Amino acid sequence: MSHRTHRFAALVAVAALALAGCSGAHGQTIVVGSQDYYSNEIVAEIYAQALEKGGYAVDRQFRIGQREVYLPEIEAGNIDLFPEYTGPLLQFWKSSTTARLADAVYSELVQAAPAGLRVLDQSPATDQDSYVVTSAFASQWHLTTISDLKGVTVPLVMGANSEAQSRPNGPQGLLDTYGVTCGFTPIEDGGGPLTVKALKDGTIQLAIIYTADPSIMANDLVSLEDDKGLFLASHLVPLASDKVDDKAAALINKISAAMSPSDLVALDARSVTDQLPAATIATDWLKDKGLV
Repeated sequence: MSHRTHRFAALVAVAALALAGCSGAHGQTIVVGSQDYYSNEIVAEIYAQALEKGGYAVDRQFRIGQREVYLPEIEAGNIDLFPEYTGPLLQFWKSSTTARLADAVYSELVQAAPAGLRVLDQSPATDQDSYVVTSAFASQWHLTTISDLKGVTVPLVMGANSEAQSRPNGPQGLLDTYGVTCGFTPIEDGGGPLTVKALKDGTIQLAIIYTADPSIMANDLVSLEDDKGLFLASHLVPLASDKVDDKAAALINKISAAMSPSDLVALDARSVTDQLPAATIATDWLKDKGLV
């Protein structure tokens, strides 16, 4: 064999090793996606970094739109791992569902997953509508659940966007599900600063705010536990393709188990308040939890 032939063979071997390296130590590259939403991107980045530490090659496809856009891509096999939310995902696949509480929603979701996809372990972390009160009001009336509102003897007023007045989680839903009567004040900022100000001023006693909204932590607010399932349960849950092997699934399930509701709020706050990139937030959280 000539010197030139030896050199060509060596180059081919190097190229083959490089290509193998692109797929990581466990074979094919895992495509991790996220919604076009900062909170979802942070969780997706946590998944990606944990997989890379575990020897997997990762292709990040973040901020690719909302459920109507990315779910067809997942179902087509173009995305392998995605942080999802149990209730909204179940409703997308099974609009007729009557499940409301976390375990029932998760059980139906596992069954509803299309062929080639599996739902990994749901996390305690949630990002869903909730009734929120000030910590002072919660302390005064010993409130931890929505049911506890029945013990409040002063008039209650709910504040939220005007459409909430006629929705199932508005005043009528509170009355029908919990037997609690309240008034309503429209505040058109989606649980934003005007809503928080009204809570703190005492103009309203209840507000509808997402559980992972950083304003809850920043303003010492309390999300009441929805013990009768008025709000559709929405726990963080990984959606995975068949390319996510058992070892990778175990890595991701450890992340889900370790992430608490307060963790998700804190992660979001670091993005919104501290303006830190998702990669930095993810690295810090994984180190703090001892997962890398």
